[in-house]
Amino acid sequence: MDRLCTRTIHELRSLMDQGACEPRALLQELLEQVERLNPTLHAYVTVDAGRLMRQLEQRLRQGPRGKLFGIPITVKDNLCVQGEETTCASRILRHFRPPYTASAIERLTQEGAIIVPRANMDEFAFGSSTESSAYGVTRNPWDLERVPGGSSGGSACAVAADAAIAALGTDTGGSIRQPAAFCGVVGLKPTYGRVSRYGLIAFASSLDVIGPITKDVRDCALLLSVIAGHDPKDSTCAPVEVPDYVAALQRPVKGLRFGVPKEYLIEEGIAPDVKAALEASCGALERLGMRRVSVSLPHTSYAVAAYYVVATAEASSNLARYDGVQYGARAATDGGSLLDMYQRTRADGFGTEAKRRIILGTYVLSRGYYDAYYLKGLKVRTLIKRDFDEALASCDVLICPTSPTAAFRIGEKLDNPLQMYLSDIFTISANLAGIPALSMPCGFTAKGLPIGMQLLAGPFREEVLLQVASAYEQATEWHRRKPEIRSCSTSR
Repeated sequence: MDRLCTRTIHELRSLMDQGACEPRALLQELLEQVERLNPTLHAYVTVDAGRLMRQLEQRLRQGPRGKLFGIPITVKDNLCVQGEETTCASRILRHFRPPYTASAIERLTQEGAIIVPRANMDEFAFGSSTESSAYGVTRNPWDLERVPGGSSGGSACAVAADAAIAALGTDTGGSIRQPAAFCGVVGLKPTYGRVSRYGLIAFASSLDVIGPITKDVRDCALLLSVIAGHDPKDSTCAPVEVPDYVAALQRPVKGLRFGVPKEYLIEEGIAPDVKAALEASCGALERLGMRRVSVSLPHTSYAVAAYYVVATAEASSNLARYDGVQYGARAATDGGSLLDMYQRTRADGFGTEAKRRIILGTYVLSRGYYDAYYLKGLKVRTLIKRDFDEALASCDVLICPTSPTAAFRIGEKLDNPLQMYLSDIFTISANLAGIPALSMPCGFTAKGLPIGMQLLAGPFREEVLLQVASAYEQATEWHRRKPEIRSCSTSR
């Protein structure tokens, strides 16, 4: 029999209902897996086993209740948990313990989940590789010399390595979907406003979304059904009815239409293995009874530039609050001025990528450049949104690669930030348009690295994404493959 930590949420719930799985045994086995693999993978910044056991005992005293009773759910280090250190993998928030819990995490708790903080991430979610964490690099479980993607690399790595049953990540420009693709798991970015952002430490407030990273599509639907829905604590959270995502998995896909944007297939830099896997996946969808249609997203070539103008501008504004006064780390000033304290705190507290984005964002918002860059970026964002509206008027879902390549080597793109930014070419448009998007495994490269396929749908149509993804998953075997991880003391 497979170890408990290798199971999905729905498999574990079934075992618990049958009396064949006990929550204590599950948590103990998971903690042993984390202890064994985390020195190698560094998927977690830290794990407090004693606190987790106390949390479980409290759940057990309350009695069985909820869809997730006794199930450990890992959360990224930018989601606040009251009293637990939450740092966004940054030195500037060292020892910060929030006085409140994120709404998405509260909803997991209400369903009986055991909350497992702190999955490693790029500092303040600035990155596509989880190399900018102040606490060290996370490694891809399929190849320890490669990145797991980012910024939710710790969450995706933990799920792929069975060091997490499922996880929450955040997605500002692909930070759930790209690491899900690199690690061979399922990742969903919901529609902007579908899940409350209350308690998420902001990167770019008009782009940030919380979503699930799971071992299969059914778990993705289950987690989304728990965290989705209106929240009065978040003014951007939409009062839109939440459908039964799990029930949507059973609907047939015959007759549905999918479009492959022609701009994505001619994009330079797409690896041959990725293009071949996408074409094979389109063939599998056609065999399931779906119909392929021709679509176009003409402003695709402007997406990266528009995204990095808008996102860095919002990041610069959001990160202005970290000055050593109210919370987080404060640099010693040796009797210097208040301004000196600000400067030293920010210089010492922020890493290289955070500084780069703060400077760029401040520049595009500054007098004389606001109209030339930021305002134009917003206008291009509107054009990209219109492209998706027109394309999705002729089909139910769009299909494209999640990333133009499989996972790249650690350090390969650190000296070329523009090349790093281009790795998000297929994911950032969904955030600019505010639409839902899902990444799932669709093949492997010749070197045995996972390849991700991305599905996109209209606003608040997550159930269609899950419906198509479930049908594809049941017709293929890609999600069943597991990495063989060699335990070692690889230096970070």
